Amino acid sequence: MPTRTIVKNIAEQIIEEQLFAKDANTGVIDARVVVAVSGGPDSMALLHILLALNEEADFNLTLHVAHLNHCLRGADSDEDAAFVQAAADSLNLESTILARNIPALAGQTSGSIEEIARNERYHFLERVAIQTRSIAAAVGHHADDNAETILHRILRGTGIRGLSGIPRRRSISPMSDVEIVRPLLRVMRKDILQFLSDRGVPFREDRTNELNEPMRNRIRNMILPTVKTEVNPQVVDALLRLGEQAGWVEQYLRETAHRTFETLIINRTDQDLTLNITSLARKNRIIQTELVRRAIDFFEVGQQDLSFTHIKSVLDLIASSESGKQVQLPGGISATKLYDRLIFAMHTDEPREEIASEIAIHVPGTTNLPVRRMEIECTVRDVKTADIERWRVEKQEYAEKHPYFDKCTHAEKHAFEEWIDLDRVSLPLTVRQRRPGDRFWPLGAPGSKKLSEFLIDTKVDPAERDRVAVLSDQLGPVWIVGHRLDERVKLTRQTRRVLVLSVRRFEGEE
Repeated sequence: MPTRTIVKNIAEQIIEEQLFAKDANTGVIDARVVVAVSGGPDSMALLHILLALNEEADFNLTLHVAHLNHCLRGADSDEDAAFVQAAADSLNLESTILARNIPALAGQTSGSIEEIARNERYHFLERVAIQTRSIAAAVGHHADDNAETILHRILRGTGIRGLSGIPRRRSISPMSDVEIVRPLLRVMRKDILQFLSDRGVPFREDRTNELNEPMRNRIRNMILPTVKTEVNPQVVDALLRLGEQAGWVEQYLRETAHRTFETLIINRTDQDLTLNITSLARKNRIIQTELVRRAIDFFEVGQQDLSFTHIKSVLDLIASSESGKQVQLPGGISATKLYDRLIFAMHTDEPREEIASEIAIHVPGTTNLPVRRMEIECTVRDVKTADIERWRVEKQEYAEKHPYFDKCTHAEKHAFEEWIDLDRVSLPLTVRQRRPGDRFWPLGAPGSKKLSEFLIDTKVDPAERDRVAVLSDQLGPVWIVGHRLDERVKLTRQTRRVLVLSVRRFEGEE
């Protein structure tokens, strides 16, 4: 396929699938994108194709090259990093090159080398995207990779979700604003190599790809070539068609499960999730499958080792008439049937604390929060810029005397107060405990981060982290009470309506 045709096809797919956003005024694709570049043919083609989109398709992509040296191949790994750095410099692109000793890390944690390396790579890409204010991290997976993934999952044993293959786009981690996008996912490997050859783009070969370990390499080097020769020359196309149709079914199931899942929850903590097994048992078995997967997703441990055998064991547990039966799942998760409850748990030595139900906040008005022995008062005010500046000065003076809400005593009779832009809030408001995967953009920070990481970075005592009150609107956390506002609700010179949030301890609180 001519290289201009490749670029044109990818441009059309990006526009059709809205992989990158358009400028609201000009209608031009305009985005900041981190490009994961290993130095191999796929990632080098991705980098140069994205650059070509700016020149040949009138895109306006601002690219930042990112490379994580996994330290798995000695001098070869170091040479890859140097090659990527040189490539970025020659193209006048900013870059972030970082080394992470994966073999050493593997000795300190569970999981395969491949899984640890993948998790570290995506965590690195997310950090770079946040630091560079990029909306997405682009990776070089292509059509052959997708076919290999589908076949690998078939051989391992998979359900419909696995058959759908590699997603074109997804959040890089639960609740993250950064997406992983795969612009080359419909491009064949042979066309990628042709593009590199025609445009004289250098790349490095990873010699470990020639080995027949791990299983992925055996599929690429042995199984697929044999099937092409002796069974079906179009096996890659056949696998991709299967994946596309499975994707349609999986999307329907995911949307159905999303609507149903919250109605099944009886209780959840940071270590367990309890579902109503009576209601769950009434669902169609294929819907049950998706709901079980969603429950396991709650623990954020990844599903690479989760097979259909594991899922079926939980389905059998749901159908069983016996109470007290338990099955073990990957990632240290267990599923236990206890009378009318199905309890998913990931056991650790950390103490458990029940996550309180969401409490609706009156706007305007006062709401009691008995579990935390405090109340929150909401007042709406019309303001001018001078009012905002005056309040900021007063707040700074008060903060110097009372740096943390939790240190305020009842005798001082002061409320801890914050002002936010009411027009940036999506009502209604609720107060709840933090949940796994919670993210927000701390006021003044360069980008969003996990709430758990924020609490660690700000040195909140581990015993207090699950007692933190999270004030949320329909878009997510607005205020981590007593700690930090979210950037999106901050006051600006355009603010004209303020929501004043005042929090006060109940009498008798120590």
